[in-house]
Amino acid sequence: MKKVTGPTDHVVIVGAGLGGLSTALRLAGAGRKVTVVERESVPGGRNGLLIKDGYSFDTGPTVLTMPDLIEDALACVGETLKDWLELIPLDPLYRAFYHDGSTLDVHADTHAMQAEIEKTIGSSEAIGYGKYVDFVTKLYKYEMKDFIDRNIDSPLNLITPNLAKLVALGGMRKLAPKVNQFLKDPRTQKVYSFQAMYAGVSPQQALAIYAVIAYMDSVNGVFFPKGGMHAVPRALAGAAEKHGVEFKYNSTVTSIEHSGGRARAVITDTGERIECDVVVLNPDLPIAWKELLGREPKKVKALNYSPSCVTLLVGTEKKYDRLAHHNIHFGQSWDGVFDELITQKKLMSDPSFLVTIPTHDDPGLAPAGKSSYYILFPTPNLDADIDWKKQGSLYRDQMLRTMEARGYTDFASSIEVEQMTTPLDWQAQGMERGAPFASAHTFFQTGPFRPSNMAAGFENVVFVGSGTQPGVGVPMVLISGRLAAERIVGSVK
Repeated sequence: MKKVTGPTDHVVIVGAGLGGLSTALRLAGAGRKVTVVERESVPGGRNGLLIKDGYSFDTGPTVLTMPDLIEDALACVGETLKDWLELIPLDPLYRAFYHDGSTLDVHADTHAMQAEIEKTIGSSEAIGYGKYVDFVTKLYKYEMKDFIDRNIDSPLNLITPNLAKLVALGGMRKLAPKVNQFLKDPRTQKVYSFQAMYAGVSPQQALAIYAVIAYMDSVNGVFFPKGGMHAVPRALAGAAEKHGVEFKYNSTVTSIEHSGGRARAVITDTGERIECDVVVLNPDLPIAWKELLGREPKKVKALNYSPSCVTLLVGTEKKYDRLAHHNIHFGQSWDGVFDELITQKKLMSDPSFLVTIPTHDDPGLAPAGKSSYYILFPTPNLDADIDWKKQGSLYRDQMLRTMEARGYTDFASSIEVEQMTTPLDWQAQGMERGAPFASAHTFFQTGPFRPSNMAAGFENVVFVGSGTQPGVGVPMVLISGRLAAERIVGSVK
């Protein structure tokens, strides 16, 4: 495994996102002096926080899986998860709503899920689901150690006994046909393949190895932190600070001073110069290269990006008894939706969308008697010919009309507080092409073909976050923190 060269006594981490925080804890546990420079007033990065009129809204991810990865990061400094976070297991994990009026509750417990499928769809589908769980469980077992949770310097690193097992399982085939091998009903096919969107590709385009994401949430479980998703970066930052990590909030790094192939210091917008031995960069990869390192490699410039999304954060008195914490509303169109988003680069004509209700399990996130909603509609990224300055308010109204047509009666007129984020806003926050899911996990942007976490041409600059290995999603970003730390100090497990 390649590592940074030279001294590593003082590490500066640019950005207090989940990847940067995971790195900070591991480096602190390894005895390094660590300084984290963050442009916002709070940690979190994309896992952000908006406080408005008595509501606390998460502005980024809303689905938490694999909490053992948080536990693992905290353990590096001798802390335990239960002392920093209260996690609520969600049941159901999701409630899926379909165009024909049927619903399906998704449970992590295999027996409960089989019973749900048998009741809603039929016994043969329940049997197929059991076989699918066996498939994704094996997939996770063979994939995690060799292909996700390790630094990969070359495609040759993938040649392990587990590669043959993955190929034999069908992991290198396309995801949708592989799912359909076990599940025959469109309802189960959708609910166990939509996770490909987390990787920025369609189920038809994704490799079957990305069914591992379905394992991470639909088999391993989904959790909600008391206090909202932002409680996660607050906990990680709190533990890091307790163990000596210095945080400089409200401070933007504007450049990296370097010479002779080594970073020497970071320079902030106030002119502060922070000398260091190693720099870890958490910003989106193209931003880190162009704005901080002063150049952009061809491979980074040529990256293809995931679809984007529009989110609408809403505070209201309105409640609907039929809803769970996470609610997925599937349109009748499925293949067509992804073709529109990815190939045609236009808005969905028959939308599928997510509605998360944080106050369902934590009423304290809103004023008494009120509810908060996180509404996400996938959209094309900024490669599409859509003028969001003109389109934004029109699409907001279209989103609300779609919701009301799907059963959210009088929702639009009940809104008391709202905040909308479009691809243009994501771009303004530093996300290339306005894509919060970063570069897509196409074949040549996956594993050893994804941009390395070692900055070419620099001896002591390391990347962390969704743009580098292993990729997109809260679990992957937390793992990226371990991989970044290992580039600096070796094994931190």
